[in-house]
Amino acid sequence: METAPLACELPADTGFANHSSRAVERWRDGALVHAIDQVAEEVPVAMVYNGISHAVMLATPASLESFGLGFSLSEGILHDRSELYDIEVVQRKDGIELQMRISQQRFAELKQRRRNLTGRTGCGLCGTESLQQVRRQLTPVKSGQVFSPKVIHTALEQLPQRQSLQALTGAVHAAAWAMADGTIAHLEEDLGRHNALDKLIGTLAMKNVDRTAGFALVTSRASYEMVQKAATLGIPMLVAVSAPTGLAIELAQQAGLTLAGFARGGNHVIYTHTHRLTQV
Repeated sequence: METAPLACELPADTGFANHSSRAVERWRDGALVHAIDQVAEEVPVAMVYNGISHAVMLATPASLESFGLGFSLSEGILHDRSELYDIEVVQRKDGIELQMRISQQRFAELKQRRRNLTGRTGCGLCGTESLQQVRRQLTPVKSGQVFSPKVIHTALEQLPQRQSLQALTGAVHAAAWAMADGTIAHLEEDLGRHNALDKLIGTLAMKNVDRTAGFALVTSRASYEMVQKAATLGIPMLVAVSAPTGLAIELAQQAGLTLAGFARGGNHVIYTHTHRLTQV
């Protein structure tokens, strides 16, 4: 008999730091300077469902419960947060396990698709068993939210002050959730752009944020997988500071998601579903 979902709190210390100090020799203005640099850390993180390892990702060891939930939702392993009953962050010698207990129905479905997925490294398609699995059937995004183009740049202006790990190391991506007025409400960072978006999705789910009433902003290109993750969660608009791929544009068009790229310096390009943006 299945039990009700459990509240999940991230332990204060996983045993892994997000960044570390390294002695370096820096060449600056024609002179050699001995200094201390801050570098971002990444560790193997295993996604374990009901005792079975499904995937291993390299990730920054922060917001790990959000990462586990977000990955599970964006990959279609779970359909709803309520199907995750428990999650425990377990430190191992060589990395971290996210031990998740999920509903028996979702676990049975997962076993049908997991044979070749163990060891996946975050490239998006590694371990996928067939071409059909690349393009999951998505429910069209139905949000009627409309945005002013100005809110994209309102959100962009807030990014630097919110990216604390990036400020220290210069090595990580961010995924941010902006409200309809452009105010950034949540932001997650990771060395992997997909991981940062999964962490954001998990945070939104844990906090019961209405995912139809705002938009996601990522400090990277917009790949097919990132569009798929956003559309799976019903997010109406994905904004990237760099370019989208052709496959990402195709999927965004089919899924009803507004896709923007090259969002920087007061400019942006809208590739799909322009009806969600006003003229002023």
